[in-house]
Amino acid sequence: MGTTDEPDSTETASSDPASEPHDPTGLGLAQTVARSLGGGRRRGPGRRTTRGRGGDPRRIGLGPQVSGSHPDERDPQLLSTAMERLVDSKGWTAQVDVRSMLARWSTLVGPVNAAHSHPESYTDAVLTVRADTTAWATQLRLLAPRLVATLNTALGEGTVTRVNVLGPDAPSWKRGRLSVRDGRGPRDTYG
Repeated sequence: MGTTDEPDSTETASSDPASEPHDPTGLGLAQTVARSLGGGRRRGPGRRTTRGRGGDPRRIGLGPQVSGSHPDERDPQLLSTAMERLVDSKGWTAQVDVRSMLARWSTLVGPVNAAHSHPESYTDAVLTVRADTTAWATQLRLLAPRLVATLNTALGEGTVTRVNVLGPDAPSWKRGRLSVRDGRGPRDTYG
C-alpha cells in the first residue's frame, strides 16, 4: 500500500463541474449565473459611476434604474392599488363599477324582488335580468326605468341605457318523440 499515481477522487470531483454533487439549494447555480451576467461588484471598462458627483444614473442613462429612498412605481404596492391600475389600464372601470353595484342587487330592487330575480349579464350598456316567473318579470319591467335612473346616478350618465327583463327558462316542448305538433306549448307553471 504505497502511493499511487492516480489523482485523488476529491480533487477530480471539485475540478469537474459535471461530476459535482447536486446542490438542492441552487446556490452554486445562482452564483454562476450572477457571475455570467456581471452581477458582481466589479465595474467593467467604460462604466462610470456617479458617486460623489450628485448625478442621477437614471437621468444620465447609465446602468439600471435604482430606487431611492422615495417611493416610486417600482416599489412594492398594495394589492388594491395594483388592481386599480390594472383595471384602469385595461379599460374595465365601467364593467367593474356595474358589477359592484349589481352585487348589491337586493338594495337596488328590494329584498322581495331580489329573492325572485337576479342580474344575468351586462353588455353594451344593456343590463339583462332573469326573473323566476312571468309575474315577477312583469314587476321588474315596471321597476326598470327607476333602476336605470338609479344605476346612472351612481355610476355615471349613460352607463346603463336599458334593462332587459327575461322570464323563466322553460324547457322546450317543440322537439322529441313526445312533442305535439299544434299543442299549447310551454306555459308559466314553474313558480
